[in-house]
Amino acid sequence: MAAGYLDILRTRHAARLLAGTLVGRLPNGTAHIAIVLFTRAEGGSYTLAGALAAAYGLATAAGQPLLGRAVDLYGQPRVQLPAAVVSALGMAALALLGLDSLPAAYAAVVVAGVFTPPLEGGLRALWPTVLGREDRVHRAYAMDAVAQEVMFTVGPLLVTVLVSLRSPAAALLVINALGVLGALSVVLSEPSRTWRSAPREAHWLGALRSRGLLALLGAFFFVGLALGSITVAGVAYADDHGRESVYGWLMAALGLGALVGGAVYGARQWAGPPERRLRVVVALLALGYLPLMLTPGVPAMTALAALAGVFLAPAIACSFIVVDRHAPQGTVTEAFSWLVTTFGVGAAAGTAVAGPAVELGGTAWSFAVAGAGGVAALLVLLATGRVLAAPGRTPAVVAGSENDRNGAAEPGFSSGHKA
Repeated sequence: MAAGYLDILRTRHAARLLAGTLVGRLPNGTAHIAIVLFTRAEGGSYTLAGALAAAYGLATAAGQPLLGRAVDLYGQPRVQLPAAVVSALGMAALALLGLDSLPAAYAAVVVAGVFTPPLEGGLRALWPTVLGREDRVHRAYAMDAVAQEVMFTVGPLLVTVLVSLRSPAAALLVINALGVLGALSVVLSEPSRTWRSAPREAHWLGALRSRGLLALLGAFFFVGLALGSITVAGVAYADDHGRESVYGWLMAALGLGALVGGAVYGARQWAGPPERRLRVVVALLALGYLPLMLTPGVPAMTALAALAGVFLAPAIACSFIVVDRHAPQGTVTEAFSWLVTTFGVGAAAGTAVAGPAVELGGTAWSFAVAGAGGVAALLVLLATGRVLAAPGRTPAVVAGSENDRNGAAEPGFSSGHKA
């Protein structure tokens, strides 16, 4: 299992790009947790915490495809690093100003969200040039999803440790400073500096003119909704049990389960179309969310959280391949950024719904939102099966790289998009 991942990490630039992207994405990956904890520490209600986290998520959703399109047009360094700095300044303003002025607090999280750099989509645009072969790129997608779960495992623990040692405000400042350093590491690398997107057809819809991509985004909106609701539900569960640390363990268990599932998924080559495989994985993901409504004692709940996470990374890794198969030419970063956007919108909806659900019906109701989100994602994939079964173009990893103007890719390799 480890040999394939080690082969990728030994490739020049790969480890740096992966590590830099993960560190650069820490602010985005932990923002909902940090905002909820900060709001509660400042005396705000669950509803306010959910609303602020939702505002951040919606702002991120709006900014990602716009910044992704800018990256496709102007390159990575000119967009990623300035965006990371402005986003960090937005979170710093929230930490320093607090909740005395709610309009200022909302403005701060909106700025932080809109300017969140599209590092995630940028990394997936770089993999074909760096790795050169279809099988290695697909394994990198799985490794990428696994590495995200390392971040989602370590990130909540890091936030809770910083909160315990200092304060929620200090956690916001430190996490966002690390994010800027991660983005800096990525944009200073040779692949990021030299990467250029393929020529694209002038179309105001950009990547969204692909019906298959729209179907995928519709499904992953509900996956995001499930994850966003768990953020608030986990805090409520920790409050019920009188220990703030319980929240960090639940989130870490969720990430650990996804890490294990993603590692196993990426260790083998899968036969058959990825669209069909995605439906099976999302069905198992939905099945894993439903038992969380039982809200048993802490040890059992931690085990259920780990089980609920097992199929998350495989679903994400499979979705990367589906995006690659359906994105129009020259829209690679934008297409992946739209996937991030659907997660953002879904997570924002999930946090916004889960907050009132806690106050109206208790913790179990907020976990019910997660179960409903998983089921809805599956229903969308089933309803759009015919659209997803007909990719709009040849996958990016077939024959000469669209992102490799200098011919760095191996002969016979391509990431050219065919609309």
